[in-house]
Amino acid sequence: MKKIQISPSILSADFSQLGNEIKRLEEGGADLIHVDVMDGHFVPNLTIGPPVIKALKKNCSIKFDVHLMISPVHKYIDAYADAGADIITFHPEATDDLSASIKKIKDLGKKVGVSLNPETKVSVIKDYLDQIDLILVMSVNPGFGGQKFMPEVLEKIKELRNIQKEKNVDFDIEIDGGINFENSKIAIEAGANILVSGTTIFKSNNGDIKKNIDLLKSK
Repeated sequence: MKKIQISPSILSADFSQLGNEIKRLEEGGADLIHVDVMDGHFVPNLTIGPPVIKALKKNCSIKFDVHLMISPVHKYIDAYADAGADIITFHPEATDDLSASIKKIKDLGKKVGVSLNPETKVSVIKDYLDQIDLILVMSVNPGFGGQKFMPEVLEKIKELRNIQKEKNVDFDIEIDGGINFENSKIAIEAGANILVSGTTIFKSNNGDIKKNIDLLKSK
């Protein structure tokens, strides 16, 4: 089993203090910084773009796990790579050519992530698993923070774990959506090794980030 990593979502941070919030995450032991990018088109919400990521990355030693919920995604990959994204995750539905988008991210020297919405089947990416570094399983419908966890997606994580064993392929399995201290345990048991969490990390236990990260990691 891979080491469990926590990727706090800055969607739940204080946006007026983003630089300080990133420092708090570094000091609290975050493994990655999860950045949700929404375009108001692919998902019904708007968030931040490359200039903000570039400014935040300047003073941060942790890798940026950038989740692009934008369409068409292909033409924006360069901009996010240039801004400092270390992992670039996109949705199969947001590109006309899954293979070309994977290749473009790889050619830019970044790790490739592909995100599966609750209704998206694993079969959509089955032929590309040897080229993908991370699969992000959405446990809510993307677009807004604070939604309720959908336990049915755990079957998808188990399916991915079985494929890993059968085909001897190596990729991280990340889960995002309503992750808290209770369901983090069942997500880890199902096979997830990276947990994205926002509200729980920033708001629980009076905002004690280190304590919240440690609790999420514990089985």
